[in-house]
Amino acid sequence: MAKKIRVAVIGRTGKGGYGHGLDVVWKGFDEVEIVAVADENEAGLKTAVSRLGAKTGYADYRQMLEKEKPQIVSVGDRFLDLHKDMVVACAENGASVFLEKPMARNLAEADEMIAVCERHHVKLAIAHQTRYSPRMAQVKKMIAEGQLGDLIEMHGRGKEDTRGGGQDLMVLGTHIFDLMRYFAGHPKLCFSKILVNGQPATRADIKEGGEGMGPILGDHLWAAYNFDNGLLGTFGTHKAKAGAGQRFALHLYGTKGAIHVATGGLASAWYCDNPSWSPTRGKINWQEITSQGVGKPETLKEGGLGQGNGWIVKDLLEAIAKDRQPLGSGYDGRGALEMIMGVYESFRVGAPVEMPLKNRKHPLLMM
Repeated sequence: MAKKIRVAVIGRTGKGGYGHGLDVVWKGFDEVEIVAVADENEAGLKTAVSRLGAKTGYADYRQMLEKEKPQIVSVGDRFLDLHKDMVVACAENGASVFLEKPMARNLAEADEMIAVCERHHVKLAIAHQTRYSPRMAQVKKMIAEGQLGDLIEMHGRGKEDTRGGGQDLMVLGTHIFDLMRYFAGHPKLCFSKILVNGQPATRADIKEGGEGMGPILGDHLWAAYNFDNGLLGTFGTHKAKAGAGQRFALHLYGTKGAIHVATGGLASAWYCDNPSWSPTRGKINWQEITSQGVGKPETLKEGGLGQGNGWIVKDLLEAIAKDRQPLGSGYDGRGALEMIMGVYESFRVGAPVEMPLKNRKHPLLMM
């Protein structure tokens, strides 16, 4: 009988918990065993040990790593203040990591996380579930085969609830930016505008964000990105008085048609084969894109983020076995974070900024 892969889980009850199911996903894989869980909260640790069927619980994640020597660790807490320290500790103990998004608080932290993973030859996968959906693979194939024509614009919006603006940019914008990069590569330029109460934001408007993310700014912002071949990408978010959450998606526009992509596990996707993108210029025929293709019956059942987590784990296990990068790697997590930081860097300098960004510190801490 093959020896099972040793998996450990790090969570922080009251400080982001265990993310969106990054702990329980391992229970669906027979080839792994959850050997331990770490949580600084005593009650939360006790509950997690029972929930996961872990053999041992630790208050100190470093102690857990040193004693248990796991091969893979889920770092599930949504608070960002310890993401860097946790990933570095995992890598230094020889463990690959499945990490809750966003990756880190700033690019300097992300750079350090990637460097230590490279140095210790471990893998880092980020919980951007949507890019793993088979439907997204179909969308990418359609773009590559020219079914959309030349891709000329991408428009994304955040969730625009009470977090609309800077908080939305960081917490949920990361999913949209990850999809932009998945379909079009990394942008070359970023330009942004940030407002507070309808007026241009100032240094005095900077405040501390939630979930240990560091400084944020703005209740209404937009950003424009320039990709290869003149492709334009935009992102917007504000604290919506109506329709909050209804526009959280990415729209792809090409010379032959358009595609609407939502976020989630399986994630919905729809294709319009009209080059005008307009219902006033010919018949608009929106067809669903399933895991089998445009207009074909869906053979998969919707399973939410847990389903997406399962696809990430399956890919991570294969990435480790074949010594390749995960589909949504630390490099991709850093790329999405760079698009976020580009918004603040453009605001800081008052002009478009080239990407990759030369400034690796948090721009709002430099004002």
